[in-house]
Amino acid sequence: MEQLSEIDFPSMLAFSFVARHRSSVVELTDRGDEALKTIAKIESRVADLRQRRRLLDDRLRQSAGADKAFSADTPADTPAVAPSQQLREKDIVGLKYFDMLMPLLERLHKDGCQRDKAKQRELHYDQYCMLVLLYMFNPTVTSLRAIEQASALGKVQKKFGCKRTSLASLSEASRIFDSHRLKEIIAELGVQAHSMGRDKRLSGIEQNITLVDGSLVSAMPSLMQASLLKSTEGSGLVKWRLHTHFEVDRYVPTRIDVTPDGGGEYDERAVLERTLDSDRLYVMDRGYAKFALFNSIIAKKSSYVCRLRDNSAYEVVETRELTAGDQAADVLSDEVITIGDKQGKDRRGPDHPVRLVCVKCSPHTSRGKYKGTSTGPSSDGILRLATNLLDVPAEIIALIYKQRWIIEIFFRFFKHFLGCLHLISHNQNGIEIQTYCAIIACLLINLWTGRKPTKRTFEMISYYFMGLATEAELLAHLAKLKAQDEVKSKKS
Repeated sequence: MEQLSEIDFPSMLAFSFVARHRSSVVELTDRGDEALKTIAKIESRVADLRQRRRLLDDRLRQSAGADKAFSADTPADTPAVAPSQQLREKDIVGLKYFDMLMPLLERLHKDGCQRDKAKQRELHYDQYCMLVLLYMFNPTVTSLRAIEQASALGKVQKKFGCKRTSLASLSEASRIFDSHRLKEIIAELGVQAHSMGRDKRLSGIEQNITLVDGSLVSAMPSLMQASLLKSTEGSGLVKWRLHTHFEVDRYVPTRIDVTPDGGGEYDERAVLERTLDSDRLYVMDRGYAKFALFNSIIAKKSSYVCRLRDNSAYEVVETRELTAGDQAADVLSDEVITIGDKQGKDRRGPDHPVRLVCVKCSPHTSRGKYKGTSTGPSSDGILRLATNLLDVPAEIIALIYKQRWIIEIFFRFFKHFLGCLHLISHNQNGIEIQTYCAIIACLLINLWTGRKPTKRTFEMISYYFMGLATEAELLAHLAKLKAQDEVKSKKS
C-alpha cells in the first residue's frame, strides 16, 4: 500500500469533520449568506439615501437667491457638493401658510408656565408646536438639532414669535406641555376641513363612516437602527400604538390616542370602547371582533361593520337571496345569524340581531414573524363581515369594508411623509404632541388644497417651503389636480 504524505493527513481530517457535521456546516453557511444579503440591502439603502441627499443639496445650491422650480431633469450623476452645516433663511419659506393656525394656538401660549415662577420661559407651547410642524413640512429639518437650528433663523423667530431655543428646552417642552390641549385645535380645524366626497354608492349611509385601527411605532432614534433591529427578538424596543379614527368623507384623521403596546386598558378594543361617539359607522378589522364592543357601539346609537375571525362559531337564522349586484361584488352569502357562546357572563353574544355577509378575497398563508412576513392568522379566502345594518344591500356592506384600505394608506403617509417614522421624543406625552401635530398637518393640507393629502401634493408643498418651487407653481399644481378631480367626477 502506498504511504500517504504528511500533507494528506490534515486534508483527510478536514474531510472527515465536514462529512460528520455536514448539516451544521450547511446551516451556518445559509445563515451567513442570509446575513450577507441583509447587509447588502442595508448598504444599498444607505447609498441610495446618500445619493438623494447629495442631489437635494445640489438643488438647494442651484436655487440660491431665486425662486426656481424643482427640475425633474437634473441628471443623476450631478457632482456632489459637501452638505451645508447650517440652515439658511432662504431654506425656510412659505411660513405665511401657518397664519390660519396661529390664532388657534395662541390660547396655548401660557400653558406650562405655572412652574416657571421666575418667568424665564422662552419657548412656549404654541411656538413649540409651530417648530414641530416646520419639521414635518420641511425635509431640510430632519432632527431635533435641526429644529434648534431653525429656531435661530430670523424669519422663523419673527413669524413664530420665538427666540433661539436649545435642545434642553425642546426636550423639556415634550414633557411639560399638555398634549391633550391640541385636541381642541384638531376639533376646530376639523370643522373647517373640506368634504372629499364619498363614493356615490354609499350615499344611502347617513352615519359618518369612520375607520378605526391601531398602528405600532417604535421609539427608535433612526430608520437605520430600525432596519437592523426590527427582526431581533428581545431587543427591548419601546413600542407605542396609535389608535386612530379616520373619517372617510373628509379623508382626515379626527382622533389618535397614543398608548403603550399591550393588553388590558391598552388593548385596541378597550381603547375604542372608551372613545366611542354617536351617529357613526365604525369599520373595523378582526382584531376588534368582541361582542361586548358591538353592544357598546349600538348603545351609543352608532353602527359597525367588522370582520370576524375565520373560526368564529355561529348559527344561521335566515338566508337571504343574493342580487346580481351582490354577485358582481363577489358576495358569497348573506345571512342573519346568532353568534357567540351564551354560557357565562363574560362570553355572551351580541344583544341585537347580527348579519353576516361573506365576501370572496385572496387567500394567504401566514409564514410567521420572520423574514418580514405578517404575524396574523392565515386567510381561507373569505371575508366574514358582521354588521347590525340589516337593510343595506350586501354589495354595499362589502364596499364599506373595502374603504378600510384607506386607513392603511394613511398610516404609510403618516409615517413616511410627515416625519413620524422618526420620533423626536421618546416619552408618551412628547409622542402624543408629535402625533397630534401630524393630524394638524393633514388638516392643513386639506384646507390649503381642498383634497386628500397625497404623496405628490405633500412633495410640492415641501418644495415650496424649501424655496425650490414658487407659490405660482404650487397653485398651478393644485389647479391641475382640481381639474383632474372634476374630470373623474364627470366620468363617474
